Amino acid sequence: MSSTVLYMSMSLDGFIAGPNETRDNGLGDGGGRLHEWIFPGAEGGDFEAAVARLRGVNRQIYDEGLSTGAVVAGRGTFEPANGWGGDHHDGVPVYILSRSPAPAWAAEWPNVHFVSDLELAMREAKRAAGDRNVLVHGAGIAHRAITAGLLDELEIHVVPVLFGEGRRLFEHLGLPQRELERVRVLEGEDGVTHLRYRVRR
Repeated sequence: MSSTVLYMSMSLDGFIAGPNETRDNGLGDGGGRLHEWIFPGAEGGDFEAAVARLRGVNRQIYDEGLSTGAVVAGRGTFEPANGWGGDHHDGVPVYILSRSPAPAWAAEWPNVHFVSDLELAMREAKRAAGDRNVLVHGAGIAHRAITAGLLDELEIHVVPVLFGEGRRLFEHLGLPQRELERVRVLEGEDGVTHLRYRVRR
């Protein structure tokens, strides 16, 4: 059965972006550090070559994320990434939670669907994914999905760095204590630790 899984890189002190986030600085100042485990040696911007260099556990985790059958994200994730050019991976459908219609630059992309209701977005994504999981992106979506009981699992990539400030993944969730079941812990290359949890109902 398909599960909705949040995939998120996070500093040890809980930040998923540095300070001064903007559309042109989507990860905030210094936020790119959180994704160096995916793009080793990509300082010059050659991300495809960097991904090709991935090996071991980090390669396994990267491949798992790209084996998902649909994506659900918010505009705060989608727009700074320039909508992934209309194709997050392998042409899977992408559902963007938004109260506004798609901007003109994304309106003609056949795989991208703007949806105003989170429950509908998750339901449609699971239907489209079939027996594959749904990749969930973004802190705002994570908050809403956990609160609504719509997030099944969390895959957190803990990067050995302290940001000190920026945007935290979990802050002021506004819900009672929620228990998680640890599914696995994997030690990745370059110090990153991959933690997977199941949300207990």
